[in-house]
Amino acid sequence: MILLASLCLIVSLIITPILIKVAKKFNITDKPNNRKVHLNPIPTLGGLAIFVSFIIGLLILQPTEEYHLSIVIGSLIIVALGIFDDKYDLSPRVKFITQIMVASLVVFWGGLQIEFINLPFGGEIDFGFVSPIITILWIVGVTNAINLIDGLDGLAAGVSSIALITIAGMAIIMGDIYVTTMALILFFSTLGFLRYNFHPAKIFMGDTGALFLGYMISVLALLGFKNITFFSFVIPIFILGVPISDTLIAMARRFINGQPMSKPDSSHLHHRLLKSGFTHKQTVLVIYTLSAMFSSAAILFSMTTVWGSFLIFFVVLFVVQVLIENLELISSQYKPLTNLYRAIRHKP
Repeated sequence: MILLASLCLIVSLIITPILIKVAKKFNITDKPNNRKVHLNPIPTLGGLAIFVSFIIGLLILQPTEEYHLSIVIGSLIIVALGIFDDKYDLSPRVKFITQIMVASLVVFWGGLQIEFINLPFGGEIDFGFVSPIITILWIVGVTNAINLIDGLDGLAAGVSSIALITIAGMAIIMGDIYVTTMALILFFSTLGFLRYNFHPAKIFMGDTGALFLGYMISVLALLGFKNITFFSFVIPIFILGVPISDTLIAMARRFINGQPMSKPDSSHLHHRLLKSGFTHKQTVLVIYTLSAMFSSAAILFSMTTVWGSFLIFFVVLFVVQVLIENLELISSQYKPLTNLYRAIRHKP
């Protein structure tokens, strides 16, 4: 399986340079602006390279699952949305409504839902009639989380690759052939594209790639860990720790500062690292390291005891809070841990 899936790497390595030439010929490029760090127009058809490699991988390995058809149709719609957005810069409302429609397709037609979770000390939470809503929110949320971190060369592709190989590894342990196959196909397809997307990037994935990867990762995470335990539900959140935390922090920042939730800003994790003095490449590698740490925490989380899981959970929360305060991800005044430390240190 791994050998066949690795063919997607070769396909992606071949297709991406072709798309660079096509994008330049038809002027399908990402233009520089005050929020972006690149200085020259960059081709943006990279997402198609990932998608075409993915489709070829599906034709080679032919994975089967009751949700498969709805997932693939949903991916086609998401990619079409990304292409139109890269070309015509669609409004946030149009993108959000389309994402809800795609998520609803997977939930109501495909039947993929988070129906319940078992609690660590006995009992369970049955989501009942809100199960479809929770599932749709997860798919849309993760889709946009990956899109939001696509701000530096190789960032979204690298973070997605780390998440995908982690999902694949855990699916192998759990004996889930479908999730393993799909995750490996996506991993190798993205890895081939990353060869041309890492700094200095020759091509961007655009919304086409970011939305597609976000959608697929959200669905695979659900398939791999749904309906088991509270801790199993936390595992995909850890695996996607960087994009999810960056999105939640952005929402908190905009709420506190009285800004619209859909308004872009320049205070995301990668922006703040750059402003702190890290170079472009260093910033990407730091975030790769954070992603790998989150993925490692997810693996440990799945193997330890209940109390060990609580310990890992609170350590991760502490690390995130330290990052928020030191990088001033919400505001320069929001530093509760720092203020508490200073108060204890200077207490007579």
